[in-house]
This record gives sequence, structure tokens and C-alpha cells, in this order.
Amino acid sequence: MAIVAGVDFGTLSVRVSIVDSERGLLGSAISEYPLHRKREDPDFATQSHEDHMRALAEATRRAVAAANISGDQIESIALDTTGSSVIPVGEGMQPLDDYYLWCDHRAKQEAALITQLARLEKLDAIQWCGGVYSSEWGFAKLLHWLRHNPEKRSQFVSAFEHCDMVAATLCGIQDARRVKRSICAMGHKWMWSASLGGLPPESFLAKVDPLLAGVRTKLEGEYATSDKIAGTLAPEWAERLGLRAGIPIPVGAFDAHWDAIGAGAKPGDVVNVVGTSTCIIGYAPNAQLIPGVCGVVPGSVHPEMTGIEAGLSATGDIFSAIARRAATTVEDLSQGLDRYRAGQTGLLRMTWDNGDRTVLVNPNLGGMTIGWNLVHTAQDELFAAIEGTAFHTRVILDRMSEYGAPTTRVINGGGIPQNNAVLNQVYANVLGRPVLVPSGKVTGIGSAIFAFLAAGAFKTIDEAQEKICPKHTVYEPRADAQKIYGELYELYRKIYFAFGQPEGSTFGDVLPKLIQIARG
Repeated sequence: MAIVAGVDFGTLSVRVSIVDSERGLLGSAISEYPLHRKREDPDFATQSHEDHMRALAEATRRAVAAANISGDQIESIALDTTGSSVIPVGEGMQPLDDYYLWCDHRAKQEAALITQLARLEKLDAIQWCGGVYSSEWGFAKLLHWLRHNPEKRSQFVSAFEHCDMVAATLCGIQDARRVKRSICAMGHKWMWSASLGGLPPESFLAKVDPLLAGVRTKLEGEYATSDKIAGTLAPEWAERLGLRAGIPIPVGAFDAHWDAIGAGAKPGDVVNVVGTSTCIIGYAPNAQLIPGVCGVVPGSVHPEMTGIEAGLSATGDIFSAIARRAATTVEDLSQGLDRYRAGQTGLLRMTWDNGDRTVLVNPNLGGMTIGWNLVHTAQDELFAAIEGTAFHTRVILDRMSEYGAPTTRVINGGGIPQNNAVLNQVYANVLGRPVLVPSGKVTGIGSAIFAFLAAGAFKTIDEAQEKICPKHTVYEPRADAQKIYGELYELYRKIYFAFGQPEGSTFGDVLPKLIQIARG
């Protein structure tokens, strides 16, 4: 028997879960921290490392109390975080600024520059992250920081993803070169690949901008999967968290990737972490390059498999926007959705309200609804939006299957599926596969599994999953709805590629032009 702490850093709070290898979840606690926004700059989103660590200490102590155990009984602590959330550091691992949070989009110009040069130079690494480098990712954010903080450049020693920075801090590591870096984080967001020699070449980075000259060396170190140990809990932080010094801390990862493990995913499964947006996570023994997919990284989800990440840029955010425009709530607007039949609304809703993350990788798109008449309601649009997110997910799963990563089962994780049976049934009907929904929350369960591995309580991920992952409620496809959705999907695909591709398509310039005109 072993007791561990699984930590999940979200956008607005950190959750610490105390889990027993025999009895399951013993207790948990949440502590919030501020998200810094600027009214004059909607792309700005930062958070303080100090706020994160304060919240972690507070939540850990409260979780231990809720579990009714002594902190000395905790045998390991593991941490996942949002990503790409990037922090520049100076000597002694001291933060030089706040984190560029995952949803900070200030680095659009830097990302476009990286993409343009990578295509021109035929950089292999860009193909493994969908062919387009995102403003949400590491090199773009770091370059933006270097460009806009000239007075701090001389102090710059290195930059870290949130999961690596927190682990290093807890371990008391003060030398950036000794920090173990997560293959999950660096593979999906920094174009790191063992098969391609690590990070992109120095010659490429320096050509993007001379400010990136030498950065490759500053990011060097040991890159590791999450079955490896980042270090042990330092006495100072053991006291602050109320735990025992010296317990192992495994290499961290991104929240959605570990949520997939916590949801009980096996090879051939895909996990839709459905929240404000959707992160789609899968893993396979030997996945190949998949065009338009955010990342294909060996060892990123399961240490012995190839991890695949894709997603929708907005899901719950779209539902909320529909309700807001109707001056109501999603909860109220959802009453009666169970009476809708497949295709009843006559609407097709393209879910591009926040751009397209996969498979077009095109941020210059906008939401579109086709088929309006004079008596349609906001509830009709909400149901069509649920169908639209399911169609978009099918586009992604079809692309994965085409390139060697077929999907047998779909697990709907995240916050929305737990409370939305209509969405789960629509997904099963559209995707033509069983949709499984965990019976309990999985946040922190993936972290706990890797903590158990670090503590030696389980030998394999499969063994740990069988013991502590929640059971599933299963939604089977319904033949009548599946047939209708098969016809609608062909229409959806036609519109998706005709309006979504900027080049070589009939209407590819319409939505980008609308955005350009609106911005003046």
C-alpha cells in the first residue's frame, strides 16, 4: 500500500489529490491564483511563479487534512501543468518575469516568422507539429519576451515550461543545466525530437532572429519521459507543503496528456478533454507523421508509446458565447436538448470561433452557421454547435486513422461530458464508436499514477490504471442517427475544406478577409 499526491495546475487554480493505492482518492483541495489580463491587449495572459507555489503549498496542506492522514505518509508527489506556459529565468533559477500562460497569444508575429522560415528551409521538425508553429508555443513566446525586454536580456540564463519549473523548484535545483526537461512539453511545443537531433539547429534559430542565437545551448540538458525522476523534495519545500523531505518527484507533463492516462486510455483510444476548448490525446505503438496534427512525440503521453495531440480551439467557449448572446446560460439553454433528433435544426455549425487548431492549423477563421431561417432559436444553434464540435472531432480522427493511428474507443474526459449526456450521445452517433465517460473526475489521477510509479507502488501504468482509474459510462452509437450524421458529415467536410484552407480552395479567403476588414 502507498499514498501519493497528484497535482494538477489549471488555468485558474491548482488541485492536489491524495490517492491511496488500495482505497483510491482519500481527499483533495483546490487553491486559486490570479490570471493577469490587460483590457488594452486581449492577447495578454500571465501568471506569477510565486502565486503558483503559494497556492500549491496551501492546497497540499488542505488536501492532506481532508484525507485525514499525516503528511509524512505521502511517498511521492507528481505534477502536471498547462502548456505551453513559459518562464524565463536568471542565475539561481530566479524568474525574470511572469509566465507567458498557454492562452497568451502575443507572439503571433514571432510564430508566423518561425513558420515561414521553417517552410522555406524545409525544416523537418515543423512537419511533426502540424506544419504551422503556434503563438501558444515555446520559441515564439521566448522570442517575444527577448524582443520586448531588452533590459533583462543580459540576465537571461534559460527558459522553462511550467511543469519543469515547478519540479525544479520543489527539488531545490538552482542550476538550470541540472533541470530535467519533460519530453512531453518540449516535444509538443518546442520542436524537440530525439530522432532529429533534439531542438532545431542553431543556424535555423539564429536566422529566425539573432536574439535566438545561443538559446539552443541554454535549453540543453537531460530530456526525459515521466517514468524518470526529476529529483527529490527539498527540506525547505517539504516544510512548506507539510510533507516529508526526500520523497521522489517524477518528470512532469501537460495536464491533458496525464488526464488521458487518468481516464484509463489504452492504445487505440482517443481522449477528448472537453472544456473551454478540446484537447484530443491518443497514443499508439508506432504512429507516423500526421499532417495538421499538433504533435506526434514518442514518450509524451505513455513513456513506451508515441503520443499524439490534436484539438479544437473552442468548445465550451462556443456554447457559452451562444448563451451569452441570448442573455441566458448554457444550463438553461440545454433544457430540452435531449428531445432533438439528428440534423433536426437544418443547421451546420463550423466551430471556428477561435480559429482552427487541427487539422487546418489556421487561426484566421471565424465561426459560421449555415442554414438559418426566421424561426431558428439560440437552442437550435447550441445543438448544432454540439454536432459541429463532433463533426470537427471526426475530421481529426479520420486524419489520424489515415496515417496509422486508428481509433477504437473514444473517452470523453474534461468537465463538460460529466454533465452533458446529450453531447456524449451526439459524439457516439457522429463518430460511429462507443463513447466512454469516466464515472468520476480524473483531474489529478494521471499525476497520481506517475507518483505511484515513482514510489514503486505499481510496476506499470496498466497495473495502476486497473486499480485506481474510475469506471466508465458507455454511450453506444444509434444506427438511425448514425446514418443521418453520415450524410451531414459529408456536407460538413465540404464546407470545412472549402472555407478553411487559405490556398487552393474556393472560399478560403472569405473568413480571413472578414477578420482583416474588422480590424481596420
